[in-house]
Amino acid sequence: MLRRLYDWTLSLAARPSAPYALAAVSFAESSFFPVPPDVMLVPMMLARPDRAWSYALICTITSVVGGVLGYVIGLALYDSIGAWLFQLYGLTEGAETFRHAYATYGHWVILLKGLTPIPYKLVTITSGFAGYHLGWFILLSILTRGARFFIIALLMSKFGPRIKSIIDNNFNVVATLAIVAFIGGFVAFRYLF
Repeated sequence: MLRRLYDWTLSLAARPSAPYALAAVSFAESSFFPVPPDVMLVPMMLARPDRAWSYALICTITSVVGGVLGYVIGLALYDSIGAWLFQLYGLTEGAETFRHAYATYGHWVILLKGLTPIPYKLVTITSGFAGYHLGWFILLSILTRGARFFIIALLMSKFGPRIKSIIDNNFNVVATLAIVAFIGGFVAFRYLF
């Protein structure tokens, strides 16, 4: 099933609607959607290495804009939507501890969590819930999300054919590692914060 999804995503890169689909997933992932944009981004960059940088820019912009929506959910709607999302992911206890960490480590929390497999929506919602300064939140989100997506673009443009070969020849191992990293992000958020 995952192999078919990977192959489908590779074929999607040739379609004119591909950047719009990538933008939608990147936007949604920063505020409420559980699947990270990397699931689409990496195969699309492998299929179209000439567009790697533009795909990274699309992901950066839409991730930050989606992050602002997550911030608003945390700021204005935490008691309803925000709390429901945290409960859905089983992270309600961790959210309170995470919120208190903003008093001392807010900048570092946003910078470090934006680069890790910890779901970014948890950072965006908690930033709003904690009342973190919106201007700093946007600036740090641009830096961290941009770094993440442009590092992927750099790797794909330099080593894309080699990476594609590794993925194609070891798909089950790569898919398993990606799933472990994704689940590990939720676990890390829950038990570290």
